[in-house]
Amino acid sequence: MHKPIIIAVAGGSSSGKTTVVEKILANMGDYPIVVIKHDDYYKDQADMSFEDRRLVNYDHPFALDNDLFYEQLTALISGETIEKPTYDFVKLTRAEKIEVITPAKIIILEGILILEDDRIRQLADIKIFVEADDDLRFIRRMIRDTQERGRTIESVIDQYLQTVKPMHFAFVKPTKRYADIIIPNDYSHDVAVDLIKAKIMSILNK
Repeated sequence: MHKPIIIAVAGGSSSGKTTVVEKILANMGDYPIVVIKHDDYYKDQADMSFEDRRLVNYDHPFALDNDLFYEQLTALISGETIEKPTYDFVKLTRAEKIEVITPAKIIILEGILILEDDRIRQLADIKIFVEADDDLRFIRRMIRDTQERGRTIESVIDQYLQTVKPMHFAFVKPTKRYADIIIPNDYSHDVAVDLIKAKIMSILNK
């Protein structure tokens, strides 16, 4: 079995990474593709109180279980099926549900810190960074967290100022230098996605 193509899609919180991933999926037709969200690998915090969970810095690399992520990614690359964890963003810990992921020709990795770990970067064939205006990202995050994750406006603002913003500049934005492609999210993605598809096809046809 040939090594699958690994595409890593990074970018700040609410920068539009998922939109870019969806456009890649739509553009690739029937090719077997697996999408793995780095967020599902936040560490299990079942032994902590909810109040303590709320104090965790989720935008720091240490919040993620990259050892498990790397282990499962290399297993997929080797042709093995994995049982991927999922994360409950309301309870702020691992969910009981797991997802069975089977190998595919193309694996897309998505997450704010997906390019921060050198082991993951070394496995990636195409590295993408999605960029968006900071104010736009904050507004999108505010809408998402209040509507989908049960947060209050005050808690979203506090978390953004305490951890999200400083961690973005400390850990997320610096990984832009590792990207092969930088996509500004306030424009159409068509040209960028066409380039990505052309690179994928070039690798597949080798």
